[in-house]
Amino acid sequence: MPDQSRFMLVVSPLMENSPAFDRAAALAKASGADLHIVAFDYLEGLATAAMVNEQALEQMRLGYVERHRQWLEDQARPLRKIGVHVTTEVVWVERPLQEILIHLKEQPMAVLIKALEHESLLSRLMFTPLDIHLLRECPVPLHFVSHLHNALPRKIVAAVDPFHSDEQYEDFNDRILREASKLASTCNAELDVIYAHDLSSISADEFGFSNGSAFFSSGKAKTLFDAQADAFRDLSERNGIPPERQHMIMGNPAKVLSSYAQAYDTDVIVMGRVGHRGMERLVGSTVEHLLYKLPCSVWAVSPEKI
Repeated sequence: MPDQSRFMLVVSPLMENSPAFDRAAALAKASGADLHIVAFDYLEGLATAAMVNEQALEQMRLGYVERHRQWLEDQARPLRKIGVHVTTEVVWVERPLQEILIHLKEQPMAVLIKALEHESLLSRLMFTPLDIHLLRECPVPLHFVSHLHNALPRKIVAAVDPFHSDEQYEDFNDRILREASKLASTCNAELDVIYAHDLSSISADEFGFSNGSAFFSSGKAKTLFDAQADAFRDLSERNGIPPERQHMIMGNPAKVLSSYAQAYDTDVIVMGRVGHRGMERLVGSTVEHLLYKLPCSVWAVSPEKI
């Protein structure tokens, strides 16, 4: 796990328990980290209640925040009994993203843990959910919890791409594997590494061919495959991953990772995330496309501070 020994758990404003509570507690206990639980409250109906007396409206808001604070304390009490140092906080704010980023700047955390909020495709097309905003802007590793099989992960997969042409990825794969190895060590979990390579996404022009069929009918394809295999093996070996835990699988990365996680009861996939700007935001990254499809939780790290 990261050296910083404080985790932040962001919870729903609706006073609902979720698997993220169990995961955060288990990780904090296993790593000896402190846990800060925070709720960013805002109820539209309460905030805009048609009341003449503004003072009464303010008292209602304060009353809700206090009830939520007491509810969080009730959730924290059992965790303290098992030795986890827990603090709680409730903040009334309409748009929590900026408040979360301010919290992370003022109170450095090792990881932000949050239950994944499943949004419909139509909803995601109409507006960007908080979870996607966090993927793009959160400066610390993100753990989105869903489909909880075990409170403490038992099977972890790291997804890497050691053959990426972008220079910003130069040390990124090593960072992903370091993060995954620390997580696996903390949880005493199995760690496998997957490189899902998709030759169909490669431009034939890069190799001097006018069309893809000429490229794939030549020895160039095998040469490229061998180079990818060498890069993947070197990456794995220098990070202490044994050969039997290295898996190079041909296919679309999203489909490969989803199928593998389903077949092997994976608890967490550790993936890289890259901030997008301008029109690139419309395309997103592999982790964004997979976030709502994977049958397991996601641990997302960025190549550098966003």
